[in-house]
Amino acid sequence: MSSIRNLFSGFRATASGLSAERARIDTISKNIANANTTRMPGSVEPQPYRRQVVHFEPILRELSNGASVSEGVRVSKIEGDFKTPFEEISDPTHPDANADGIVRLPNVNTMKEMADLMTAVRAYEANLKAQDIFVQMAERALRLAQ
Repeated sequence: MSSIRNLFSGFRATASGLSAERARIDTISKNIANANTTRMPGSVEPQPYRRQVVHFEPILRELSNGASVSEGVRVSKIEGDFKTPFEEISDPTHPDANADGIVRLPNVNTMKEMADLMTAVRAYEANLKAQDIFVQMAERALRLAQ
């Protein structure tokens, strides 16, 4: 019974990893898509798109002895990146330029976003591979039980 519980625990951990990395991939894609957005919809004043960052936290299960064990990961929050400043360029002809001709651009570095995207895709693939291995283990266990 314990080995079956451990098998399903592995499934839950990889499924949570897949879900978390999918959220990260979606957020990075949104950042790249808005890399040149100088005015957010509905804003009166030109307000550039602010890069979004995904934060993860472990999913913990408390054991009977008081210790905790990690059963995966989840998205704790997605928030704007207020550490990285907006880029400012001089372009008096731009429709979103201020009175001094300065245009504020999003704080999105597409090269960094692409590197983050590659990392997120690799982590997603690793979780998918681990889940495939758990399926193979379950199939073998069922064959042995017959």
